[in-house]
Amino acid sequence: MKKITFVLIALALVMTACGPDTAVESPNGKLQVSFTLSDDGTPYYSVTKDGNLVILPSALGFELKDKSLSDGFTLQTSMRSSFDQNWETVWGEERMIRNRYNELIVHLHHASGAPLDITFRVFDDGFAFRYTFPERYDSLVILDEKTEYCFAELPEVWSIPWQTEYYEALWTKKAIGERQKANEDTVCSPVTLEWKNGTYGFMHEAALTDYPAQNYILGEQIGTFLTPLREGVAAYVVTPFSTPWRFVILTDNLPDMMASRIMLNLNEPCKLSNTSWIRPMKFIGIWWGMHLELMTWYQGPKHGATTANMKRYLDFAKENGFGGVLAEGWNRGWEDWSHFDMTTPYPDWDMEELSRYANSLGVQIIGHNETGGNAADYENQLEDAYRYHEAHGIHVIKTGYVSPIILTTDGPQYNRSQAGVRHYRKVIETAAEHQICIDNHEPVMPTGLQRTYPNLLTQEGVRGQEWNAWSKDGGSPAWHTTVLPFTRVMAGPVDYTPGVFNFANPVYPETRVHSTLANQLALFVVLYSPLQMACDLPENYERYPKAFQFIRDVPCDWEQSRLIDGKIGEFVLMARQERGSEDWYVGAITNDDSREMSLPLDFLKEGKSYTATIYRDGEGADWKSNPYPVKIEQQKVTREDVLTLKLASGGGSAIQLSCDN
Repeated sequence: MKKITFVLIALALVMTACGPDTAVESPNGKLQVSFTLSDDGTPYYSVTKDGNLVILPSALGFELKDKSLSDGFTLQTSMRSSFDQNWETVWGEERMIRNRYNELIVHLHHASGAPLDITFRVFDDGFAFRYTFPERYDSLVILDEKTEYCFAELPEVWSIPWQTEYYEALWTKKAIGERQKANEDTVCSPVTLEWKNGTYGFMHEAALTDYPAQNYILGEQIGTFLTPLREGVAAYVVTPFSTPWRFVILTDNLPDMMASRIMLNLNEPCKLSNTSWIRPMKFIGIWWGMHLELMTWYQGPKHGATTANMKRYLDFAKENGFGGVLAEGWNRGWEDWSHFDMTTPYPDWDMEELSRYANSLGVQIIGHNETGGNAADYENQLEDAYRYHEAHGIHVIKTGYVSPIILTTDGPQYNRSQAGVRHYRKVIETAAEHQICIDNHEPVMPTGLQRTYPNLLTQEGVRGQEWNAWSKDGGSPAWHTTVLPFTRVMAGPVDYTPGVFNFANPVYPETRVHSTLANQLALFVVLYSPLQMACDLPENYERYPKAFQFIRDVPCDWEQSRLIDGKIGEFVLMARQERGSEDWYVGAITNDDSREMSLPLDFLKEGKSYTATIYRDGEGADWKSNPYPVKIEQQKVTREDVLTLKLASGGGSAIQLSCDN
């Protein structure tokens, strides 16, 4: 009864306080955001979808060091506008993206004299808002935001705890009340929402710039908690200043949620005048052997990044069509991690010879810059390091920050604090000046910045494949990769490093990959990244040349992408069209449950015939006892056909659909 009464009061507040100038609806008219001020001048917004109240009046505002901007506002003016544009991605899950929304800006005046603008954008599949301090003051000291999301019906939430190191945790679903009881009520952004009526939501931020990453406090109202600097302040800003966008996707089904491009649309257009040097690619690397303790990062009898070993990997890359080879542990500093020298190789690494050899093969060396979390030391080397890499033909660098607290020019800080965000942006912008792309490990959570700086190709920020080599819990469960597309990957490309072909672990026999070999193939389609690493050793790929053919063939840049079917934590069925081609690729994966699913091919082009090459779990396959069997079949298909896919426990299916005419 209390909740019903509150809803009625809330509706009355919206109806009496919101005029036509403080409400804005989506282009299709189904979603509406309304803004209002309460009697004490507190800003509120509410959201209706298909005429039903989805978000009750929810508070907006700030807590500053010298005053509270949570009430005491008056509305000065408001203005509305519309926008509709198609834009082409440099790379991505789609080539063309439509950016269509209606916008409302409210200009507020605080009793203290401070102006504040709030901009709302409403899309057909969700809404966004951000705050703008329009005039220049002395530095504003922000302690926290007062942003709330008061859902009319509380959803279940897929999330990870906010202090998870590097975001490397298993995403789990719990009701908000369960999180509170377990003292797990503060979680990272993003979160994925699931309602009992079968609808879905996704909450995150876009265009994170010079500001701390947000987190959520799960309660009767979902609140916002900004990652603080070590002194307890959230952010120091000089106006004029706009916060990152806060956005919520609201859809009736998972395919529509996966298809949303709100986050990218909220970021600024590309700032690089020349992007011809930015190329998505598959690569291999001197990396997995370290995690299996067959090689070492530091120099010694098992050193991995040697001139001879790198040439072996470069030859394998050339023979199998890979664009690059990553080498970790090539430079001095791995002995004690006190200082990594980004321009001085170990004596057994001949950068000049390897640069010449790689260039002769048409294969790129992918650089690796581990910082040990010393971001300030890295910034001191940035210009020299990037000039050095550029001079040796290296145009992709994987960065690393292995430390739960990074040392910035502002002292020790969380990597997702304002200081950390500033550092990552400096790296991306400096890299662009030297035509270098970045694969950022131990990052801040992605927020769509790749639209503005497409040299930011991919990021980690995930419990990736490496956990299956050394994690004491035995490795990630089979359901883990059936959750990631709907959670972490919704925030942006992920360097998960799929492609394990040898499931034996010589160091930790109880730890291993919880999937079949066919599942590993399917991950190249299911988990999106424009920089996709086949992580295993060359000799393991050579044992299964027929299955390896799919990794050789599958692209990592797409014309369009579609979730055909899926259920979070259970299974994923994804189809993607190769950019500039009529060919399609399909990936299907499941959790511990074997299952049968249907794949309608109605996404194929009318009047075309295709050859379907199907890589599926073979007879007797399952992840626990027999992960290796892969059955490869071919058949002719058209868009009228429906394929039946049978997946083993932890299994998968990978399909190449090659256009015949």
